[in-house]
Amino acid sequence: STESVESLAQYGHRANHYLRGRKSDAWEGGHRVPFIAHWPARIPAGTVCDETLCLTDFLATFAALTGKNLPDNAGEDSYNLLPAFFDETYESPIREGTVAHSIDGVFAIRQGRWKLIDSPGSGGWSSGGGNAPKPGDPPVQLYCMVADVREQRNLWDQHPEIVEELKALLERYKAQGHSRRRAS
Repeated sequence: STESVESLAQYGHRANHYLRGRKSDAWEGGHRVPFIAHWPARIPAGTVCDETLCLTDFLATFAALTGKNLPDNAGEDSYNLLPAFFDETYESPIREGTVAHSIDGVFAIRQGRWKLIDSPGSGGWSSGGGNAPKPGDPPVQLYCMVADVREQRNLWDQHPEIVEELKALLERYKAQGHSRRRAS
């Protein structure tokens, strides 16, 4: 509940550190988690990779690791991340876009540095207007995740072309029912 989260915060506990939102929200606090890979024989120690990944990617990654090919109808949103893990040269980014959504079905799409939330609110349980946008709020949220990981500066009106590109990509994914590029 909101009360328990707020009472924990008063004691200095913030489960999502400085990120906005929490589980159920389209904001980063509802989705972002660290990922650490340790494989001394294959992954160089101390390497950092900026590749966006999703838990769904483990299916294609493990399939590739075991030498198996996924059929087109399996793991439709899964990408093989081994090139990123092994610090190989690859076409960047591996994922064209990453989709998330809130508990109430508000969609967010991340592509490179940009994240679009296709709603004025978070679609989740966060207090402070997460589910209840105010009259006059912008219709969508656009954040530069490199400069503003805390999602404090909505840039939707400064970059309408990026809003339209991300909306079109999200609509394409919805229409085709998957995000992974199909084998030709």
